[in-house]
Amino acid sequence: MSRTRRWVLELLGAVALLETTRPCGRAANNNNKNKLLKVLFFSKSSGFEHDVVKRTDEGQSLSETKLTELGRTHGFDVVATKDGRVFDGDLSQYDAFFFFTTGNLTEAGTDNTPAMSARGKEALLAAIRNGKGFIGVHSASDTFHSKEEPYETQPQLDPYIAMLGGEFLSHGSQQEGRVKVVDTSFPGLQGWAESFTIKEEWYSLKNFSKDIHVLLVLDTDGMHDSDYRRPPYPIAWVRREGSGRVYFNAMGHRDDVWMSERFQQMLAGAIAWATGAEDAEVDANLFKVAPEAGVMPSKK
Repeated sequence: MSRTRRWVLELLGAVALLETTRPCGRAANNNNKNKLLKVLFFSKSSGFEHDVVKRTDEGQSLSETKLTELGRTHGFDVVATKDGRVFDGDLSQYDAFFFFTTGNLTEAGTDNTPAMSARGKEALLAAIRNGKGFIGVHSASDTFHSKEEPYETQPQLDPYIAMLGGEFLSHGSQQEGRVKVVDTSFPGLQGWAESFTIKEEWYSLKNFSKDIHVLLVLDTDGMHDSDYRRPPYPIAWVRREGSGRVYFNAMGHRDDVWMSERFQQMLAGAIAWATGAEDAEVDANLFKVAPEAGVMPSKK
């Protein structure tokens, strides 16, 4: 073999090795390619405190434990806190913010942990607009409420709700619900069947942003309680907020949901997409997959 041909083959081999070891998405742009993605898990309860975010005598809550375990498996670090003062600090160190929260976070509220400042809230929203990821589950939609009237929609949304893309309205009793999987190509949903059934505390939601890309739709047919006497509506979606990526999933109330492989798979995919480690087509599809989502149940 000539020296020239051997040099060409060695060069091609080096290029192939580089392509197989290069990280994908936003992680590929890190100067330190060994640096793990860093997720801030914020679980302050200014309103109702869910069992899954209550810390035990051992230290962590169930949700903190499971998310930390998920990080070890999928390659991201989790920093868990209930201290709202964290948003007055350096947010550039985090790749994404994960919220399981309730109420007005600028108040100490139910769990009496330090509140988020108004400046901290603005810093969070600015960080997302400028490229950070956001993942919200369950009562993240029951946070920073818009005004309650009128019942159906609000003409002026809280900036946090506008960022999230939807808002909590009410919920009925826990029950099994049939969920339609709209996008089986999205990270964490690949290879799934078109629908699944699971017991959960289902949120009835309102104020859907027109630009959301719906992932999951709740089939309300046959459900009991007046909260669900409405056409099918989204319970999980993604959207773009400036340069940032926003994911919301209304599931996550029950311990067994957090323990399930299905939910953990969804969360891993959500974090991968929100941080830019994986990509997906997220064109607006609300009016295509849930055209009557804006029809509200009768006011209680």
